[in-house]
Amino acid sequence: MNIRETPQQQPRYGIDPYLDWLKAEGIPVTEDYGVYLFDVETASWPRYGVKGAAVHLKGRGDFANMFLLDIAPGKSTAPQRHLYEEVIYVLEGSGSAQVELADGTRRSFEWGAKSLFAIPLNAKHRHFNGSGTERALLVTTTNLPMMMNVFHNEAFVFGSDFDFSDRAGKKEYFTGDGDLITVRQGNHMWETNFVPDLTAIELKSWGDRGAGGTNIMFVLADGTMHAHISEMPVGTYKKGHRHGPSFHVMCVVGQGYSLLWFEHDKDFRRVDWKHGMVLVPADRQFHQHFNTGPQPARYLATAVGGLRYPTTLANRISLLGAGGDDLPAVSKSIKDGGDQIEYDDQDPRIHRIWLEAMRRNGAPPKMEKFVPTPADMKAPVA
Repeated sequence: MNIRETPQQQPRYGIDPYLDWLKAEGIPVTEDYGVYLFDVETASWPRYGVKGAAVHLKGRGDFANMFLLDIAPGKSTAPQRHLYEEVIYVLEGSGSAQVELADGTRRSFEWGAKSLFAIPLNAKHRHFNGSGTERALLVTTTNLPMMMNVFHNEAFVFGSDFDFSDRAGKKEYFTGDGDLITVRQGNHMWETNFVPDLTAIELKSWGDRGAGGTNIMFVLADGTMHAHISEMPVGTYKKGHRHGPSFHVMCVVGQGYSLLWFEHDKDFRRVDWKHGMVLVPADRQFHQHFNTGPQPARYLATAVGGLRYPTTLANRISLLGAGGDDLPAVSKSIKDGGDQIEYDDQDPRIHRIWLEAMRRNGAPPKMEKFVPTPADMKAPVA
């Protein structure tokens, strides 16, 4: 059989449908290892009828991205429906969301700063700024890159009418109520669609991560997106660990920093954080979070693939374990084949860096029973 060559001005290969779509949307794109979201430039986004921007963290991987929705006082987004999932966090402002399911049933709820929620897949929805004087700023973590690159058809992603109303769950899930599903420390899940205030939700012990840390995992709108909230007590830090890409880590309350490094790196990359800062460790990049302030520090992590629907085998092993009584890889020591660095095995520089930060801030360290203070750093500050 003879293969006839088809003349083309430019061969079609190596295409990234998501990036092509984003370019056509015409909104600003910010890319870095860590981004302070309050400083991101936004511009008119005709699709949404408000100002917006895309945020690409270096470690986001192939599946995830972020959007900012900058809603002017008294304004609202244009109605939307789409076949990608998103987890929405309110950086500032107050307002409401209106959701319409396929059968015409409507659900609405009021959100404020530090609320977290998700819209059931492909449900019609819009967001309203409830203030007449202040903007509302929302940040969404989505799996649009995955969906757009798989289907490479904008009309399908934004124009399908397939009904996923079963993902809406109980009507109480839109009011802030939910169901606690106990699994094991570090894996307890709160199933809901809306969390009114991430600073107020009760967290559960996560002993594996060390130093009195607590957390809760979320199942939002029965989706494949992951979200969890973690807290570090005053004067403590978590154990180093690694996992796959796309985990967007955002400070909710408190102050501190994260160190990031690959296994054979000689130096650490440091990202200092406060509310509004987001960072994403790259695929299999070790990272460690530190509280350096006078109050407990909480951070939100959002990603593609969660406890209910891990999405990939790597996520399943990382979050759930290899099966049986096996620990999740993120909670198991690297000496036992896991992805966590125990305090006894961490680079000695890590504790020194943190102690120096604590001394600068005048905050008392409380890690002595986990990591002894070097003798030359026990002297009081002059």
